[in-house]
Amino acid sequence: MVAQIVLEKRYYQLGLRLEDSMSHQRRDTSGNEYLKKTSLETKVQSPGMYIDGKWVHSKTGEKIDVVNPTTERVMGQVPRANREEVKEALEAANDAQSKWEDTPPIKRASFLFKIAQLIRRDKERLAETLTAEQGKPLFESRLEIEGSAQNFEYYAEYARRIQGDVLPSDYAGQSILILKLPLGVVASITPWNFPSATVARKLAPALITGNTVVTKPSSNTPLSTVELVRLADEAGLPKGVLNMVTGSGELVGDELVSNKITSLVTMTGSTEAGQKIMERASNHVAKLILELGGKAPFIVWNDADLSWALRCALWARFWNCGQTCICSERVYLDEKVKDRFLPAFVKMAKALRIGDPRSNGTDIGPMVSEQERETSIRFVELAKDEGGKVIIGGEKPKDRGKGWFYEPTVIEDVGQKSSLVQNEIFGPVVPVLTVDSFDRAIEYANDSRYGLASYVFTKDNARVFKAMHKIKFGECYINQVGPEQLQGAHTGFRQSGLGAEGSRYGLEQYTQLKTCYVDWNDKPNLPYLFPYGPRE
Repeated sequence: MVAQIVLEKRYYQLGLRLEDSMSHQRRDTSGNEYLKKTSLETKVQSPGMYIDGKWVHSKTGEKIDVVNPTTERVMGQVPRANREEVKEALEAANDAQSKWEDTPPIKRASFLFKIAQLIRRDKERLAETLTAEQGKPLFESRLEIEGSAQNFEYYAEYARRIQGDVLPSDYAGQSILILKLPLGVVASITPWNFPSATVARKLAPALITGNTVVTKPSSNTPLSTVELVRLADEAGLPKGVLNMVTGSGELVGDELVSNKITSLVTMTGSTEAGQKIMERASNHVAKLILELGGKAPFIVWNDADLSWALRCALWARFWNCGQTCICSERVYLDEKVKDRFLPAFVKMAKALRIGDPRSNGTDIGPMVSEQERETSIRFVELAKDEGGKVIIGGEKPKDRGKGWFYEPTVIEDVGQKSSLVQNEIFGPVVPVLTVDSFDRAIEYANDSRYGLASYVFTKDNARVFKAMHKIKFGECYINQVGPEQLQGAHTGFRQSGLGAEGSRYGLEQYTQLKTCYVDWNDKPNLPYLFPYGPRE
């Protein structure tokens, strides 16, 4: 993701405004029209899938519609692959892997740097495509596209720093070398909420360490990945090193995970999907990197800077319309600050501007799909059945005729064991609870099957260090909010996943260790070889 986000809305004024009247078209290197921008919405025509350095259409002839969540109109299509086509992509990656591994890392890095350069060249177009298919405001899309470029640059800089170890042996004239080698073929399965940044965060470390990749984007938002792969092709990435297939998780995803060619599966998605992947990948013991569900607690204590905590709480819940794995999913307030914090938070949430994500005046765009909106609606209705009180929101905006919009929703009077507190919402809905001690806040925070991100606002150093050690989540934001930074390890506890992404720890996930014992004596000798003693 982006390295850091500044919350000030003044960044809308940096001259990056999308002119509604702009109309243009671009062409790919073969001369085929692939993107047409009108004043109403972006139209994208995908050339197909990318296998072994070529753009190909599926032999099935079937297409998947990509729907603009703001207009509810089809804005493009991608092929629906069959299993044989997924196998072709895996075989192409497998055939290319040995030569790519032999390519010096500094040469691999040159391709990554070039991809980053091309992303920045096309930043506005990529942001428009991202907003059109996913629904997030252009301000957020621009930041995500910049974060995608930064991912490629960050891991390209590791070309000379993929380090192993040289260790002393127990015996004279010997050395022990531990090498870090590529795993082979990586299957990358990415979600719809950050369809550019998550792809970049998986591709960059996989490629710099000598792996080849087959990537599958979400069927809701495949076009951002199509555009990223197109730029990788333009950068001259050798054929077979990167491949892309589109289609359902049930078929395309299953083949990627269960095929014996796949050495590693990296997936960002739901915990339920991760559990299925673990089962299918176990047949050939593929390595897994899984970023799964989240249920981030947001703790505000009485000594916190409340004005800052309010602004951060607003962002942490409602950015990307609440469709973020590290979003604040439950707020725990010190009982001493509830009467000051909650009314102010409600007022600020009510003032958020819902509308066309292309407009500079929009804070919250639509949810990605009607299905996701219906899920949020069901959560709110269930919360009311369980005794929850909706303070604001809980409705579709009355002034929006089209689009999968949903109002920012704040609910109180829910219990710790309620569905709203225990289950991932993944929408602009947040329950607020009151606690009478910091230890109780930590207890409630840890009372979850998830363990991805957490937030704590306090000025007391003792509480800060207690939170750092006692809150059992992979990330802890203290007096600040996300998203995560490139040099930080993004990882989850419990059912929030396996492995890590980002940082050098994320890089190491894409390597396997090989230990070499080397004897360089003129006359080798080991004290334990047969025979153990003198013979008669």
